[in-house]
Amino acid sequence: MFFKKKESLSSGIDYIVVGLGNSGREYENTRHNAGFIAVDFLADKLGVRIDRIKYKSLVTSCTIADRKVLLMKPSTYMNNSGLAVKEAMSFYKLPPERVIVIFDDISLDVGRMRIRRKGSDGGHNGIKNIIYLTGSDMFPRIKLGVGHKPERWNLADWVLSHFTEDEMKIMMQSADKASQAVELMIDGQTDKAMNLFN
Repeated sequence: MFFKKKESLSSGIDYIVVGLGNSGREYENTRHNAGFIAVDFLADKLGVRIDRIKYKSLVTSCTIADRKVLLMKPSTYMNNSGLAVKEAMSFYKLPPERVIVIFDDISLDVGRMRIRRKGSDGGHNGIKNIIYLTGSDMFPRIKLGVGHKPERWNLADWVLSHFTEDEMKIMMQSADKASQAVELMIDGQTDKAMNLFN
């Protein structure tokens, strides 16, 4: 197994993996929380708990592909995700290329995944805030499809709606693929991850 548990946050961090979402029980298993779902899955796979409060987030540290990694779930709410990401990046003096962001994408069907090395915010408020506050769009990202908005739905209502039971099963498969992609990306094999999962 390529994952190893790492207990301390006191040492340096090589990479940050951020899952975007909204804190609070009412937001659990909503489409906008796909990033949280994926990072929680990754933590379970690693055998760690994301339960320490730091950098305006719940965090834990671990080792992936022989690199020290910080897993983050910002507690700032989606639209202010950049506050948490910038604080952690500044503390560890990491460039955006070492920050992998996982988030929901309504332009993709449930279960589809897209990996990008960099890019615009694509209309996603969490990404928009990260780009604005860090001053860079050069961070790699994993987009998780959460389904296209039905015509009759308001956008905000759609992204805050809950996955159906069948959709959650698909999302867990997507989270598993995202965890595999993270390992490849941290191991310097982003092209391979893109070829496998895009």
